[in-house]
Amino acid sequence: MAAGYPDIDIAPFIDHALLTPTATPEQVEQWCEQAYRFNFAAVCIYPTYVKQVAELLKGKKPKVCTVIGFPTGATTSAVKLYEAQEAVENGATELDVVLNLGWLKVGKTEEVHREIAEICEETGQTVKVILETSLLTDAEKKLAAEICMDAGAAFLKTSTGWNGGATVEDVHFLKELVRERIGIKASGGIRTHEQALDLIIEGATRLGTSRGIDLIRQRDNLKKGE
Repeated sequence: MAAGYPDIDIAPFIDHALLTPTATPEQVEQWCEQAYRFNFAAVCIYPTYVKQVAELLKGKKPKVCTVIGFPTGATTSAVKLYEAQEAVENGATELDVVLNLGWLKVGKTEEVHREIAEICEETGQTVKVILETSLLTDAEKKLAAEICMDAGAAFLKTSTGWNGGATVEDVHFLKELVRERIGIKASGGIRTHEQALDLIIEGATRLGTSRGIDLIRQRDNLKKGE
C-alpha cells in the first residue's frame, strides 16, 4: 500500500461501468465475470443490456445498475420514468438518473423534484442522481442535493464522465451537504488507485469507473512493493 494511505479494499466500492456506445454483448459478459471475480459492487450498463446482465449475475453479489436519461438528462419526465420502469422489469436494481440541468438552472425546482420522486416511488429501487458537478455552481450543487434527498434518492453521483469527472473537492463538498444521510458516488476520470483512495477517504461510498480492473492491478502491485 502507498505510504500514508489506509489499507482500504476499493473493490467493494466499484460500479464496473461499460458505457461506451460500441459496447457489445461479449464485452458485457466479460464485465459481469470481472465484477463477480473481483467482488465489485455493481455492473453499470446501458438499458439495452439490463436483461443480459440480470441473467448473468442472478444469485451473485454484484448489483445490476443502469443509466436513465443518459448522458444529458434532457429527455422528458415521462420517458425517464418509462425507461426506469422497463429497466426494473428487466432486472435492474440500481438506477443512475441524470438530473435535468436546464430545469435546475432556471429554477424549476418543483419539476426536478417531481421527476426524481416519481422514479424513486414508482420503481422502489436504489436511485443515484447524476448531478454533473462540473457544470454546476456550489449553490446549484447544494440546491440539487437538497432536492434529491427530499425526493428519495439513495445516492448523489458526481458525473456522467462526459463533461469532466469526479474531484476530491466535489466529493468533500457533497459529503458536507448530505452528512451521511445518503451515499455519494464519485464517477468519471478515476485512473489511479491513489485517486480512488482519496475519493473514498473524502466520503465517496461508490466509485463509478470503467477502469476497475486496472485499479485492482495497481493495488496488487503496490502490495507487492513494485
